[in-house]
Amino acid sequence: MAPRVATGTPEPNGGGGGKIDNTVEITPTSNGQVGTLGDAVPTEQLQGEREREREGEGDAGGDGLGSSLSLAVPPGPLSFEALLAQVGALGGGQQLQLGLCCLPVLFVALGMASDPIFTLAPPLHCHYGAFPPNASGWEQPPNASGVSVASAALAASAASRVATSTDPSCSGFAPPDFNHCLKDWDYNGLPVLTTNAIGQWDLVCDLGWQVILEQILFILGFASGYLFLGYPADRFGRRGIVLLTLGLVGPCGVGGAAAGSSTGVMALRFLLGFLLAGVDLGVYLMRLELCDPTQRLRVALAGELVGVGGHFLFLGLALVSKDWRFLQRMITAPCILFLFYGWPGLFLESARWLIVKRQIEEAQSVLRILAERNRPHGQMLGEEAQEALQDLENTCPLPATSSFSFASLLNYRNIWKNLLILGFTNFIAHAIRHCYQPVGGGGSPSDFYLCSLLASGTAALACVFLGVTVDRFGRRGILLLSMTLTGIASLVLLGLWDCEHPIFPTVWAQQGNPNRDLNEAAITTFSVLGLFSSQAAAILSTLLAAEVIPTTVRGRGLGLIMALGALGGLSGPAQRLHMGHGAFLQHVVLAACALLCILSIMLLPETKRKLLPEVLRDGELCRRPSLLRQPPPTRCDHVPLLATPNPAL
Repeated sequence: MAPRVATGTPEPNGGGGGKIDNTVEITPTSNGQVGTLGDAVPTEQLQGEREREREGEGDAGGDGLGSSLSLAVPPGPLSFEALLAQVGALGGGQQLQLGLCCLPVLFVALGMASDPIFTLAPPLHCHYGAFPPNASGWEQPPNASGVSVASAALAASAASRVATSTDPSCSGFAPPDFNHCLKDWDYNGLPVLTTNAIGQWDLVCDLGWQVILEQILFILGFASGYLFLGYPADRFGRRGIVLLTLGLVGPCGVGGAAAGSSTGVMALRFLLGFLLAGVDLGVYLMRLELCDPTQRLRVALAGELVGVGGHFLFLGLALVSKDWRFLQRMITAPCILFLFYGWPGLFLESARWLIVKRQIEEAQSVLRILAERNRPHGQMLGEEAQEALQDLENTCPLPATSSFSFASLLNYRNIWKNLLILGFTNFIAHAIRHCYQPVGGGGSPSDFYLCSLLASGTAALACVFLGVTVDRFGRRGILLLSMTLTGIASLVLLGLWDCEHPIFPTVWAQQGNPNRDLNEAAITTFSVLGLFSSQAAAILSTLLAAEVIPTTVRGRGLGLIMALGALGGLSGPAQRLHMGHGAFLQHVVLAACALLCILSIMLLPETKRKLLPEVLRDGELCRRPSLLRQPPPTRCDHVPLLATPNPAL
């Protein structure tokens, strides 16, 4: 019997079907000795194998096995993506599962879109009627006369109608020599609602800080949900977290609409953000882990487009409802219907997570349901699919253990490096978005439509741009381009700041000034560019993070990345807290950080058409490709012992 000599080199990607043992059969020569490898294999056959290996390496981006001497490849462990294709799980059943995962994103987007309109300050003035003494509604000092009261009220009547609640101390609302408003405030209405929480509890002037506090708590609720619900998603499963949080969103939203005080509203809004973050994180993980490498980008962008549609839908619902309490119930109460997702066999657990957690029977059941959905009713699975499911433990590689300690995580420096870079990029992409304010959208309630439609429209354009370019040029290259455009837009807007706030504002503000019109057009153009590029950078950094984090810790790692993105949204309330003061300095700091992100992105790996890492060892191998040295087209193993005689034979 001729000996078989191993010549292959195992591929260091545990989730991608490692442990490949390439062997070549060596036959003795006519004199009884073992000849060289060239004696055993014809030259034409070697040439054909080399050509096939080159084609395989080109499709894999240069990361393949690369051995031109591998002739006999016995069947080894399959990757999860290959297992999906083998059992027939790719098709209509997979698309149904992906659709069920995208539907909750619509209600997450509705919840996110509700905060700006619920905290929008309407135009207001102190309630006053005719002009007897103190009829203006303002408290009169002891030494004020009735004539001065009437004249002051007349003067304040015109001024207060154009004043807004953004004045630092509401001094613009008060007539001269008057202290504060004794009666109720009159509100001129909102763009889409008749009133909101601000008008219901008069959260203006001295109580205006409660509005900013509510905005901060809502954002912190999202950040806390992303951060703290990632561990249960890794420990107990993605499906359980999604069902639990979806079931609680409805009661929490209805309770917030029925709250009798602003404090109760703030507490329930924090809890609502916490639950919506759990829904968003869970369904993102389930969508991504069910796809093969060619589907991941399309599925991720489909979820983002559903979210954009939710923002547009919210404007229509607000126009119909008019009342903020009814609108709150309308966008949260339907989430109770998602309890039907708990029906057995409808909303399935992530099979990839089940395999990594060594729950083989549950994984077999999920894959069997997905495969049966793709077949006509009553048709049985094929023999190949049945064998793959029955021998799942040997067909798909399992990790040695599904548990690890925190101390062991510190040894994986490459994973931490990727997390740090992507988290920082996601934070800056969300934080700098509030610095791009086009001319005409500076906070007036009448400009609410402009700001909302512009933000949603640029997000939709960013999704289209990513769908066209990312699979062609790679994740890292397009992320680098997006952050570069963000930095350019910020630097140009900072350069236009002096033109926007000139030394002689009277001359500058004259109607028909061509320089003024040109400056406004430039500010609007680069603001739209900044919104577009920052949206694209945020979407792509989240996708790239999910593709480099191993399955065993993907919930915690991706939750950390998304939590940092949510914290970046605090830049908006921070600007309103200081009444716009310091906005220039904040923009300078964020622009400098955007330039730092451009340098950091060069250290990230490329994940285009790569398999998802399953365990920590696989995630540690996700390194950046070389910028200067290209891999050789083929890599031949050096086997010097094959050329020497073997006395044993």
